[in-house]
Amino acid sequence: MTSAAAPAVAPPRAEAPRSAPMPVAAHLDEATRRALRAAIALAICALAGWFLYEPVMDLVRAPIVQIAAERNASLNFDSVTGAFDLRLRVALVAGLVLSSPVWLYELFAFVLPGLTRRERRYVLGSVGAAVPLFAAGCATGLLLFPHMVSVLAGFASSEDSTILDAGTYIDFALKIVVATGLAFVLPVVLVVLNLAGIVSARTLARSWRYAVVAIVLFSALATPSADVMSMFVVAVPMTALYAAALAIAALHDRAGARASVFEEAPCSA
Repeated sequence: MTSAAAPAVAPPRAEAPRSAPMPVAAHLDEATRRALRAAIALAICALAGWFLYEPVMDLVRAPIVQIAAERNASLNFDSVTGAFDLRLRVALVAGLVLSSPVWLYELFAFVLPGLTRRERRYVLGSVGAAVPLFAAGCATGLLLFPHMVSVLAGFASSEDSTILDAGTYIDFALKIVVATGLAFVLPVVLVVLNLAGIVSARTLARSWRYAVVAIVLFSALATPSADVMSMFVVAVPMTALYAAALAIAALHDRAGARASVFEEAPCSA
């Protein structure tokens, strides 16, 4: 008497093959065309940034205007070309940020054909999550910046004058904004490392205390003001994003464990 055949187990789905290799000349030609399009987008956005200089300066100058209501305070340029150099720098930074969707697309469109389907999903998903998180972090830093300037400048006596170098002041503003933007992208990096099999959810769970301490220290350095509220405005969202990254990593590891058990199941009784 023959035993009943066990239900057939579906074979694992094969990974999509990588694209066929291209000749070196074709790679160079494609890279040149994509770089040219990215450069054109950067130039157009930098031109827009040139005309956005005044609104940007009004925004970062607002804390100085507030301080000037109590004592002498102003932004100064240390050379004849200082104003032009600062406007050019703001235009280039604005152009780089505004054109980021274009040059990121051109970069990944050049790289993606050499990746598998799964790797493409990882890359596109991480970029799609990183862009809004970076924007949210930059917005947070921009909102905190005037308060930081007011608190830090408040250590000076009302009889003193606050004379600030414009270039140094703008660099300080950019560091605050970019630092908070990059901090908000950190969970995406953790998720990518988990998807790549480098960091497990268990490791992230065991390291949560060290992660919280590191987040608090980073927030204290990124918000160099005397009030604790500014630090917590950065630290709390970062901690929540770390918890979200841990949850995504746990779901991924659990799904991977179930898939491994399914593949190792015997095909016959």
